[in-house]
Amino acid sequence: MEIIKTDIPNLLIVKPEVFADPRGYFQESYSEKRYKKAGITASFIQDNISKSTYGVIRGLHYQLAPYSQSKLVHVLEGTVLDVAVDLRKNSPTFGQHYAVELSSENKLQFYIPQGFAHGFSVLSETAIFCYKCDNYYSQEAERGIAYNDAQLNIDWKVPTEKRIISSKDSILPAFKEAEHNFVYSI
Repeated sequence: MEIIKTDIPNLLIVKPEVFADPRGYFQESYSEKRYKKAGITASFIQDNISKSTYGVIRGLHYQLAPYSQSKLVHVLEGTVLDVAVDLRKNSPTFGQHYAVELSSENKLQFYIPQGFAHGFSVLSETAIFCYKCDNYYSQEAERGIAYNDAQLNIDWKVPTEKRIISSKDSILPAFKEAEHNFVYSI
């Protein structure tokens, strides 16, 4: 397993070890012991799976502290552009985003700690997206930021006319108006 640091502190890409042969492949998708040794110390308590079609953009979502969630995400089928936005006050990268392509081919995982908004767009015909969370869903703490916020200027790699957005996501506030309560700590 290889840990790849991004330009944003604490945001990590995980390149798991994959054993392939003519029969297919084997991959250990998560081992608490190995991930903690690699610096991912979140205690995951919930797994979620979504299936989406091309052009779907989900996000940008997060939960206010103390209900915030760290996530370890990967794709079982298809390809997505996964995006995390730093919402931690006093962070040197506050308001910046990082995007990585995750696919069933590259088998990369993306670790998004608490204090980030998260979203993804589907770049393949369909995608099955999996994520581990270290906190339960809380409707009262749920918040979001408009996927098309001008200040964030995220290129979702999906033409505007092909984008599929839920009614809930289509009314999320702009970045500068979004409520968040995260603080950066080293």
